[in-house]
Amino acid sequence: MVSKEMEVLQDYITQNNLKITKQRRAVLNAFLECENHVSAEELYKLVSEKEPKIGLATVYRTLALLTQSQLAHELDFGDGQKRYEHQFMHSHHDHMICTECGKIIEFTHPLIEKFQEEVAARNSFTITSHKLHLFGICSGCR
Repeated sequence: MVSKEMEVLQDYITQNNLKITKQRRAVLNAFLECENHVSAEELYKLVSEKEPKIGLATVYRTLALLTQSQLAHELDFGDGQKRYEHQFMHSHHDHMICTECGKIIEFTHPLIEKFQEEVAARNSFTITSHKLHLFGICSGCR
């Protein structure tokens, strides 16, 4: 059975005159199985367990396709390593990042969303997207 995510990727690849390959499918499947904020290198380790001949460059290129097709969202938490999380059929959330251990906590709060809209309206500004990353120390590191 083909997942909705695979259909999205296949549609995007077809629209851009590319091919859906076994390697791209393997990267997508490994990404979908991973529920945390994964780097390309971490995803490469996961996918190469099932597909040992896959290259790191293929993982990077496929992550770019997943991001362009809006299946994945690229995140930069300022530590020099890009991470990726699921975007398709996932709700908006913000992040708290521990500067000691790197733990990432996802959260939402309706007042944050409300205040952003109020600030935008006061400044005649239309928000098309936003990211909120709070940096600090988690309870485990305190």
